Amino acid sequence: MATATSVLFGPRTTTTVQDVVLLVGRVALGIVLIAHGAQKLFTNGIAGVTDGFTQMGIPAPGISAWFAALVEFGGGIALIAGILVPLVGVLVAVDMAGALIFVHAANGVFVSDGGYELVLVIGALGLVLAGTGAGAFSLDRALRGSGRR
Repeated sequence: MATATSVLFGPRTTTTVQDVVLLVGRVALGIVLIAHGAQKLFTNGIAGVTDGFTQMGIPAPGISAWFAALVEFGGGIALIAGILVPLVGVLVAVDMAGALIFVHAANGVFVSDGGYELVLVIGALGLVLAGTGAGAFSLDRALRGSGRR
């Protein structure tokens, strides 16, 4: 049964190979998310993102714009640091589910056609990290304790 600690910080034990793979996955996803979040916050601005979301028919476009921008930018930073990774993974998956459903699903698979391949992979990796946690090379593990096998 999952405890509050395991939900927030992930499982206690992993192998070194798993830890390295989780670190690489977290950092790669974090970089992509920071880029997209920074674009929303600093390039387009929340007003521009809200306008775009309104035109695309996304529900509650102002709230959705802030949610997406903060999950992507702040979540990307958190993933790289390895803090609250299971929670961030779920938030990323929710963010990408919204993008898939409201924007990309009707355009097919390929991103070159406005399709869903990128948001599908980002959302799936978010779910993987939600289930696995951050691994040993993370603030989550430092806060929780070693627990290495």
